[in-house]
Amino acid sequence: MLADSPLLWSSCSALAAPTRPGPGGTRAMLGPAGPASQPRGSEGKSRALAGETAGDPRSSCGRLSIASPPASATHPTPAPAAQGARESGDQGGEGATRTPRMDARTWRLSWRCLLLLALLGSTRSEGVESCEEVRKLFQWRLGGAVKGLPYTPRAGPDLQVCVSKNPTCCTRKMEERYQIAARQDLQQVLQTYSSTLKLLISRNAAAFQETLETLIRQAENYTSILFCNTYRNMALEAAASIQEFFTDVGLYLFGADVNPEEFVNRFFDSLFPLVYNHLINPGVTDSSLPYSECIRTARQDVSPFGNIPKRVMGQMARSLLPSRTFLQALNLGIEVINTTDHMHFSKECSRALLRMQYCPHCQSLMLSKPCVGYCLNVVRGCLAHMAELHPHWHAYIRSLEELSAAMHGTYDVEHVLLNFHVLVNDAVLQAHLNGQKLLDQVNKICGHPVRTATQSPRCTFDPSKEKLGMKIYSRTGEETLANRRKEFINSLRLHRSFYGGLADQLCVTELAAAEGRPCWNGENVVQSYAQRVVGNGMKAQSGNPEVRVRGADPVINQIVDKLKHVIQLLQGRSPKPSARELLQPGSGDGMLEQSSGDCDDEDGCGGSGSGEVKRTLKITNCCL
Repeated sequence: MLADSPLLWSSCSALAAPTRPGPGGTRAMLGPAGPASQPRGSEGKSRALAGETAGDPRSSCGRLSIASPPASATHPTPAPAAQGARESGDQGGEGATRTPRMDARTWRLSWRCLLLLALLGSTRSEGVESCEEVRKLFQWRLGGAVKGLPYTPRAGPDLQVCVSKNPTCCTRKMEERYQIAARQDLQQVLQTYSSTLKLLISRNAAAFQETLETLIRQAENYTSILFCNTYRNMALEAAASIQEFFTDVGLYLFGADVNPEEFVNRFFDSLFPLVYNHLINPGVTDSSLPYSECIRTARQDVSPFGNIPKRVMGQMARSLLPSRTFLQALNLGIEVINTTDHMHFSKECSRALLRMQYCPHCQSLMLSKPCVGYCLNVVRGCLAHMAELHPHWHAYIRSLEELSAAMHGTYDVEHVLLNFHVLVNDAVLQAHLNGQKLLDQVNKICGHPVRTATQSPRCTFDPSKEKLGMKIYSRTGEETLANRRKEFINSLRLHRSFYGGLADQLCVTELAAAEGRPCWNGENVVQSYAQRVVGNGMKAQSGNPEVRVRGADPVINQIVDKLKHVIQLLQGRSPKPSARELLQPGSGDGMLEQSSGDCDDEDGCGGSGSGEVKRTLKITNCCL
């Protein structure tokens, strides 16, 4: 943590080296006030607290003053210690206390040291004689002008939140600026704390989409090379249908409103005229579009491909829909975090944050941090609506886990896409084997074609591309989409209670004082917080002594509704065991053989293994 950084503390101490002339001598430009400059305490507490921290090496950065030497003092000489320790506190000589021009390194170190005053420590000095440090910190932290800010503590009758019996270094305008800063501080801490979770989901969502795009291109390549290798006469004519089919697959996976059943039927409808002209009735073609359209529409009546189109529909529906829902759920997770990162805090919350974070500054307690119990009450009150997300976020991650675990075999989009060309090959072979029957049926429905001999364009391809496209496809287990999902879910599972323990994490790790240390309770520096500490969530806030929580938050309600909806989708898309598909494998002399450990018997593959897809090519002469 920042408080334990020896580099920062040594940097603050190093800044004490430059000196400037003081009354009768010099003093540190950025150095701790000496004993003679400590404020005269009106209460015994401040003396005791000062004694507790006297041995702390961090006290060298406790009280800072920044000034520049006068133009004439080019060779300042050291002053006696007593003189260097005195704080004259004269506000009349503003010309002698102008902010110096520091180099970039000194400026950065000064800024960090001053920022540390606002965030860390637990010392207090009452009865301060000067507001110089408060003014400087206000300027550094908020970038505001110091004009009009008090030089010495005074009564603050116009203050609404940082009210104190002691004189104050704050004005009403400072209080307003501090309130804005307190909201921004909490929002910044929220965003920092959630950044790991958001990065986990967003990176994996992008990686999954990229992997799916690669799988789609690979599956399209397999199908195109199948035609180039085996059905060369129809390869170029089939190219457009193949491209359209896989374009539709991608559109559906990434959320477009397309129907898998329609694009599967469209693909096989466009394939049948090619199979008819080149395999069933080869060498004879008809150039009329009406005849080709007749063959297309006759496909569903004559069923040239048997039940293979239905099998493809079933596999696409079972594999594409869960993957589509999985991606949509990840995008919703990112939306939930983005929304809570930019929550609007209520007026009551803003006032409580101001009292906790910046009201100590008004009493020159720049090093004070809130007590743990006090911080919990304030932050739990501010995040009460957000805590209502906890059960829904927990169910959301559990549903993602269940869906991911069920996406295997014919429910695994990787398996289905990379085996699509096998089913296409089986469909073409089945139509070819039943060629005479189909010829009679088509002639009966569409009539006899005009017999015109033509030379169909052949597929031209690079032999190296053939080897690349149809090589044995095997990858290590770590590279599979299923294993990537598993790793992601294992990491995401650690964040199931993210919204349930958010306030606790922010206070313990970022905002509150360490246990057992003097701390700020909203009014004074004490040894411990005496009020009752409430729990998380809306119901627990009725007894919150620090923040009044009212009503429901419509933004949170909207997020809850979206989470409920996506949970229903995730649970509804978790694949359930289905009946065996209608067409059993076995096309006899099929050209492609495959084996897969994630493959069901009904999908035309047998055996078991590591889940790798292996393919070998057998070229026959019947279809060239």
